[in-house]
Amino acid sequence: MPQHLLAIDDVSDDFEQLLRWAIEFKRLWKQGDEVALNFLPLDTLAIGSIYEKPSTRTRVSFEVGIQRLGGSALTLLKNDIQLGKSETVGDTSQVLSRFLGGITYRCFGHEDVAELAKHATVPVINALSAKHHPCQAAADLMTVLEHFETTEDLKVAWVGDGNNVLHDLMLACAMLGIDIHYACPEGYEPDTDVVERTQALAEKNGSSVTHTTDPVEAVKDAHVVYTDVFISMGEEHMTDKVQAFEGYQVNEAMVAHMDEGWAFMHCLPAHRGDEVTDWVMDHEQSIVFDQAENRMWAQMSLMAYLINHGAWEAMAEFMGLA
Repeated sequence: MPQHLLAIDDVSDDFEQLLRWAIEFKRLWKQGDEVALNFLPLDTLAIGSIYEKPSTRTRVSFEVGIQRLGGSALTLLKNDIQLGKSETVGDTSQVLSRFLGGITYRCFGHEDVAELAKHATVPVINALSAKHHPCQAAADLMTVLEHFETTEDLKVAWVGDGNNVLHDLMLACAMLGIDIHYACPEGYEPDTDVVERTQALAEKNGSSVTHTTDPVEAVKDAHVVYTDVFISMGEEHMTDKVQAFEGYQVNEAMVAHMDEGWAFMHCLPAHRGDEVTDWVMDHEQSIVFDQAENRMWAQMSLMAYLINHGAWEAMAEFMGLA
């Protein structure tokens, strides 16, 4: 059976290796290294990307990344196919598996990507669901590894909603032994099962998981502060939700409590003036656009790993990572 990526802890055994691979491959590719430029593990394969939700970073990063790995990117928008309408998710999954080398799926309900993976005979990558956003977490931790010399004693703070981005961020931090402190208003905490999985990984890897409702407490002496929009796509009608996040804006006053080498992260798109100020977004210590670029490189590592593992391993050996 193929290996799927529905949540970031699905690749817990090789997570750091996947990130180191992405960092080194990015470096070699940008230097014009012939081996990297001619690394085509998806050659002759079509990779289908299904989108129920509009996308900028996800769509562009997957399409360009697939092409750079030698594959053909087939983008399927919500109204292009019969998924979940006149055909079941399971039947669509089996049909697509006959044509494609892999499937990425950006959806609303996590149960839909889980159902797609259940029936697929090719790897399925969750490109975002209501519960998990593993590709974002891979890009996030790749960016952290690029910007900090060591993860020892590193502290990442989350300020905002206990959403899908936080779910995979906390799992990813725990897998690398990074302390994660998260501040969420009462009633907007992350899912209990994800917290439990995170705590188990943190205990295994020697890091801590701390929850508070006080954003200043969460960011105190932190090296990274991360936030997201307070109202996500599909929640536009929940205008009263904004009141719960009063005092959660990442601004100059908040980052003053952090380590002097602080970095700001955001998965984008950002609602400037709501969850973050222009001062923080545009600060030289903001690394949000490095994150955005790294979506492609991290996903390239993940796709090669899941779809053509032998080629991924061979490249890892070439890069001295084996």
